[in-house]
Amino acid sequence: MASPSIQRPSSSSTSHSQWSYDVFLSFRGEDTRKSFTDHLYSALIRNNIITFRDDEELPRGEEIAPELLKAIEESRIAIIVFSKTYAHSKWCLDELVKIMECKEEREQIVIPIFYNVDPSEVRKQTGICGEAFTRHEENADEERKEKIRKWRTAMEQAGNLAGHVAENRYESTLIDEIIENVHGNLPKILGVNENGFSFGKTNIIVKD
Repeated sequence: MASPSIQRPSSSSTSHSQWSYDVFLSFRGEDTRKSFTDHLYSALIRNNIITFRDDEELPRGEEIAPELLKAIEESRIAIIVFSKTYAHSKWCLDELVKIMECKEEREQIVIPIFYNVDPSEVRKQTGICGEAFTRHEENADEERKEKIRKWRTAMEQAGNLAGHVAENRYESTLIDEIIENVHGNLPKILGVNENGFSFGKTNIIVKD
């Protein structure tokens, strides 16, 4: 398991719940790690959003680590960056299946980002996504075929969700919209300022 990057608040006025993180970032490292995803991650931590990002790709052939599955379960929101070769990664697809399970079982919010890939390609597994599945299906035994069916179902479900399309967009504007979306899906708590007026603020959550 690679060491994750996690943003935690410095404030002592924090709350505890089933959630350890505000956001889990799912992405294909070789596509966006040093570009879009890095810029998005930086914006999230600047906005005091507790974010889990795995710092390194797992070596080829290794299964997704239990610690990573646990981090998905403990995240209030999952942001999935669907890039051109996301579906080529078995690890990313396993993450995706877990995320969609958490959406159903834990009411996790899922925000897909379609980064230089059309939402219909994700939903229908056509184009470069379809090419990826063709490769996965080559010489697949029954156990692998069952896993591929789960991958396809998760891709279809995620592709049907409302998200953000990056094509022909300024990345800075897109990231601002994503931050606004995340903030809108985080709970609010009421505080009182020195003048006695109530105000809302993000409920920051830390891991025990």
